[in-house]
Amino acid sequence: MTQIISTIDYNIEGKQVGWLRLPHSITRSAYGTIAIPIALLSNGKGPKILLTAGNHGDEYEGQIVLTRLIKELQSEEISGQLFILPALNLPAVITGKRVSPIDNGNLNRLFPGNPNGTPTEMIADYVENHLLTRVDVVVDFHCGGASLDYRPHASAHISKQAEPEHKIKNIEAAKALGLEHVMIFERNPEVGKLPDAAMRKGVISLGGEFGGSASVKKSYVRLVENAVSNVLAYFEMTRKVNTKPSFEPQILAPANANDLVYADERGLFEPATELGDFVNSGDLCGSILFPENPSRKELYVYFETSGYVVCKRHLGRVEPGDCVAHLARKLPVKNDLRTD
Repeated sequence: MTQIISTIDYNIEGKQVGWLRLPHSITRSAYGTIAIPIALLSNGKGPKILLTAGNHGDEYEGQIVLTRLIKELQSEEISGQLFILPALNLPAVITGKRVSPIDNGNLNRLFPGNPNGTPTEMIADYVENHLLTRVDVVVDFHCGGASLDYRPHASAHISKQAEPEHKIKNIEAAKALGLEHVMIFERNPEVGKLPDAAMRKGVISLGGEFGGSASVKKSYVRLVENAVSNVLAYFEMTRKVNTKPSFEPQILAPANANDLVYADERGLFEPATELGDFVNSGDLCGSILFPENPSRKELYVYFETSGYVVCKRHLGRVEPGDCVAHLARKLPVKNDLRTD
């Protein structure tokens, strides 16, 4: 049983904007709550969709677009039910941090959560057990955050146990978001991310990384705006027509943990590649230099696998264990499905 109380009624028609009140008793406020904003637009029969941003507080394009969507979209313009949460991990959003300053909780690593746990665990539990149970589709917008810069892509997250028809529906929906690159993540649901929660509930799980570096780029905001418009049209929630893009998106997938490249020393990382470059196993990823000890020989970091550089570290300084690059490769497909 959740401790979170919604100020809106999920069973009535029209447009409601309110709060998810999460109990948070502190010295300053004995009966205090964390008020997570939520909007619900309901208009008769139709698809049921959940849009979220602010899963990580330092990823801004999704927050901007969903905030504006709440102000501008009216229930008469849709069919079905549309849940919108633009600041999902509110404490992280307010401070512009990846994790919550209250409990150091990384929301996208804590599903299925705990209804009696820390504030971030309580948010995860509410999403998985009280929101995902009400919808057919979830779209969670990410943007890389302060430490990473991504080549923008849409994504679909699919359980390996899902039926082929469900897999195809996920992939086609991700392609319909309208980005040039689509990442497919196929795995068994695990403890951790919101897509795993969606898999457990049989919900179509979409999303993507729409930039990075904890900045706000006009072009990336437009990508999110288009993705929102496209997904609502694709599932026939709005009267707009989801027009097929003039390009065929490149379908990519990570293969294994070796696609991630890590720093082994503390220093200043100089990348040897740009986003979108294709590299082979053994190619130079970058160099770690030591300005505090300039006579020390620089350390070279190499790729262990081959693929496209879809993500790289934004911050220059690195510590041992920091990810400096991420690869993906074209998905081996048969009718857009993995064959393994």
